[in-house]
Amino acid sequence: MITANEIRRRFLEFFRSQGHEIVRSSSLVPKDDPSLLFTNAGMVQFKKIFLGQEKRGYVRATTSQKCLRVGGKHNDLENVGRTARHHTFFEMLGNFSFGDYFKEDAIKFAWKFLTEDLGLPKERLYATVFRDDDEARDLWLAHTDIPAERIYRMGEKDNFWSMGDTGPCGPCSEILIDQGEHMTCGPDCGIGKCDCDRYLEIWNLVFMQYDQAADGTRTALPKPSIDTGMGLERIAAVCQGVYSNFDTDLFQAIIQYTCEIAGVSYRANDETDTALRVIADHSRSVAFMITDGILPSNEGRGYVLRRLIRRAYRFGRLIGQTGTFLHKTALKVVEVMGDDYPELRGNADFMARVVREEEERFNRTLDKGLALLEEELEGLRGAGSTRVAGDVAFRLYDTYGFPLDIVNDIAEKRGFTVDEDGFRALMAEQKERAKAAWKGSGESDIASRFHALLEEGLRSEFIGYEHLAGDSRVVALLDASGLPSEGLPKGAKGYVVTTRTPFYGASGGQTGDLGSIASPSGKARVLDTLKPSPDLTVHQIETVDGELLPDQEVHLHVEEDERVASARNHTCTHLLHAALRRVLGDHVKQAGSLVAPDRLRFDFTHIAAMTPEEIAAVEREVNRVILADLPLETDHMAYDAALTRGAMALFGEKYGDEVRVVAIADESVELCGGTHLRATGQAGLFLILSEGGVAAGVRRIEAITGWNALRMVMDQRAELGQVAGLLKARPGEIVPRVEALQKDVKGLRKDLEKASAQATSGQGRNIMDELAEINGVKVLAARVDVPNVKALRDLMDDVRSKLPSGIACLAAPDGDKVSLIVAVSKDLHDRFTAPALIKAVAAAVGGSGGGRPDMAQAGGTNPAGIDEAFDILRKTVAA
Repeated sequence: MITANEIRRRFLEFFRSQGHEIVRSSSLVPKDDPSLLFTNAGMVQFKKIFLGQEKRGYVRATTSQKCLRVGGKHNDLENVGRTARHHTFFEMLGNFSFGDYFKEDAIKFAWKFLTEDLGLPKERLYATVFRDDDEARDLWLAHTDIPAERIYRMGEKDNFWSMGDTGPCGPCSEILIDQGEHMTCGPDCGIGKCDCDRYLEIWNLVFMQYDQAADGTRTALPKPSIDTGMGLERIAAVCQGVYSNFDTDLFQAIIQYTCEIAGVSYRANDETDTALRVIADHSRSVAFMITDGILPSNEGRGYVLRRLIRRAYRFGRLIGQTGTFLHKTALKVVEVMGDDYPELRGNADFMARVVREEEERFNRTLDKGLALLEEELEGLRGAGSTRVAGDVAFRLYDTYGFPLDIVNDIAEKRGFTVDEDGFRALMAEQKERAKAAWKGSGESDIASRFHALLEEGLRSEFIGYEHLAGDSRVVALLDASGLPSEGLPKGAKGYVVTTRTPFYGASGGQTGDLGSIASPSGKARVLDTLKPSPDLTVHQIETVDGELLPDQEVHLHVEEDERVASARNHTCTHLLHAALRRVLGDHVKQAGSLVAPDRLRFDFTHIAAMTPEEIAAVEREVNRVILADLPLETDHMAYDAALTRGAMALFGEKYGDEVRVVAIADESVELCGGTHLRATGQAGLFLILSEGGVAAGVRRIEAITGWNALRMVMDQRAELGQVAGLLKARPGEIVPRVEALQKDVKGLRKDLEKASAQATSGQGRNIMDELAEINGVKVLAARVDVPNVKALRDLMDDVRSKLPSGIACLAAPDGDKVSLIVAVSKDLHDRFTAPALIKAVAAAVGGSGGGRPDMAQAGGTNPAGIDEAFDILRKTVAA
C-alpha cells in the first residue's frame, strides 16, 4: 500500500522534475493577508505574486500546504467526523505557474502524475470544464485518454474561480474518479447531479486568465497563471483503496491509539466512530496550530483553538474518557507527521503542555456546563415543557464550549428538543460582531496603500547594512494621500521611493529609520521608513526647505544615533531569545517583537509567569554575552541550509528561498533581515524593565540597552542616594534600616489593634446590660463606637459568645455613614434570619445589606435613623 507520505514525496519530486521549485508550506497564520483568519488553500502564500505585488526567483512552484478551514464559508466543523471527507486540518498538494506555462501543460502534468506516477486507472477518470472553455475541453481530448463523453461542462458556481470580487480569476477544470457502482446514491446519480462520493473530485486546476473589475467586466491577463489543488487526504484514500479519508494511514494510527487509551473499538458503532474521527481530526489541527504559534484564548485564532480542544475533549467524554487525553493523541500526530514537518518535533513538549492545561481547565468548566444543562432540563420538566430555548443552548456553547450537537444529544436522550433556529440566530449575531471586530492577519494596510507602486514593479536596493548614507535617484514621489505628485514644497508631507537606499524599512519588528533626504532643489526630513514588500522601501517625508521633485538625484542620510540604538536593541532581542531558551526551556519561541531606538519588547511562548530568580538569570545571561564582546557574523544562504546550521526561524515571519543568517558565536543563530551591531560589546548594558502576560501562553518582556540602560542606572543610583539621606544610612545599610522601620510600624499597628480590642471587649461587657426580652426572645440593640468594620464584627463575636440564644443588632455611626450588623442564633432560624432582619432594619438608615442566616451586615447613609432601626427590630420580633 502506498502511504500518504510517499504520495506527498512523489508529488513534489514529480513537479521538481518538471522545473518547479519545491516551496515549503507556509504557516497556518497568513502573515499579511487581512482577509484570512487561517491559511485555507495552497495559493495563499503566492497571492502577492498572482497580484503582481511580489516577484520571486522562480516562475514554477510546487507545495504541500498545511491548511485549516474552521470559519467563514469554509466552515466544515459540524460535519467533521460525520462524513468521509470533511476536515478542519488538511494538506493541499499544488503546482503553480506564475505567467509561465498554462492550460496545456497543467493538464499534461496532472494526467501524467495521476496515471503514471500513481497508476490510477485511466478508464475511471473524468474531467469537468467551464461551460465556455472550449480550449480546455480540446486539450483534454488532445493530450489525455479521456473520451468526449467523460468531459462535462459545468456552470460558474462549480467551475469558475476568483480571488475576490476583483482581481485575478478564471475557469477551472476538475479531475474526478469513478469509485464504482457500489457508491451510487440512486437513479439520478451522476456528475453535476448529486453530491455523493461515487464520482469523487480529486484535483482542481484553476486557469487564471482574467482580471475582474469592480463592475464585473473581465479583461485578459497579460501573463495567465496556474493554481492547482489536490487534497492529500482524499488522494491517499483513493490510492489506498478506502472510501473514507479517516481510513487512510494519516488518521488510522491516531484513531487506533485513541481506541487503545479509551478502551473502545473502531467500527463498533456510529456514535463511537464519530467521536474517534473528531478526536483524530482535531488532534491534527491542535498540534499544528500550537506549533505555528497559536495559543488558546477567548478571541480570534486562539478562540478557534480553544473550541477545537474543548470539542475533542467532550467527544472523548462520550467514549468514556474521564481524564486528560488529547495531549497524548496530539503527540501521536507528532509521531505520524514529525518527519515531514520537523517543527512538530521541535515544539512537541510545549504543545502537549498547552493542550493538557487547556483540557484541565475545560474539565472544570465542563462539569459546570453539564450541571447547568441538567438544571435547565429539570426546570423544563417541572414546567411541563420539552423544548430547550435557543439562548440556553447558545450560552452553553459560548460559555462552556458545548457544540449544539452535544446539547442536542443530551437533550434528546431525556426526551427534549432544542430550539435550533433561536440558537443559530444568536450565532449569526455573534459572527457579525466578530466580523466587525476582526482586524485580519496583516500588520497594516501598507501593501494596499502602495498597491500601484507594487504593480509597476518598482524596486529599491537596500544598502543600509554597509552604509548610513548614499546617493540615489527619485523614482516615485507621492503626496500625503499616496497619489503621484509633481513636487512636494516646503511644509508638505508625502512619500519618496529611490532606486537605492540606506534607510531600513520597518519590518521584522524593527521600526523604520529616521534621517534626511537632500536634492539640488530642496531638503526633506524622513519621518518613517516603510516596507510594503521585500523589494520596495518607501520613505515617509516632510519637506523642510525648498521643494522635492520627481526624477531628481538625491543624497540620503540615516540618523546614526537612532540606527545604532535600534541595532543595540535588535541584537539584544537575539541574545534575550537565546537566554530565555537556556533558562526556561526549548519550548520558548518568539511570538512577536518591537525593536525601537528607545526600547525593545519581546513576546514569547511560555505558560507561567517568570520568577524573580528566572528574570535575574536571563538578564545575567544577556549581559554575560555582551561583556564577552562576541562578533556578529551575517551570511546569505538557502533556507534549508540555514535550518541545518541550526538557525531559529521565527513564528509569523515569511522567509524567501535565500535567507540572511545572523550568528553570534555559539550563543545565537537566527534568520533575520534587521540591522545589528558589529559585536555584542557595543550593546553596553541590558536591563529588563518588566515581565508579564499578554495572552494565554504568551509572556512579554520589555527591556532597554546602551545609553537608555545607563541613564536608568544613574537615575536609580541618584534616587537611592536620596533614600539613604532620608534614612541617614550609608550604602549597604538601607535595607536593614527599612526593615527596622517596618518592624516598628508593625509593632505600632499591633499596639493600636490591641488597644482597639481592649476597648471593644469593654464595650461588649457593658452593652450586655441593654439586653431585653421580647415575645420570649432575648434582644440586644445597641449603638457602639468602634474604629472600623472589622472591630464591629469582633464586637459582635464577643456578644454572640455571651448570647447563646437571641438576636443582636449593633450600629456603628461614622460621620455621615453607619454600619449595621445583625446576628440570630441558630435555634431561632425557623422564625427569624439575619438577612431578613437586616433588610428591614437597614432601610431606616438609608441602606441595604445581606449575609448568612446567622449573620448579616449592612451600610447606610443616615446615622440619625439608628433609633428608628432599633424600633423596627423590636416591633418585628414582637409581631
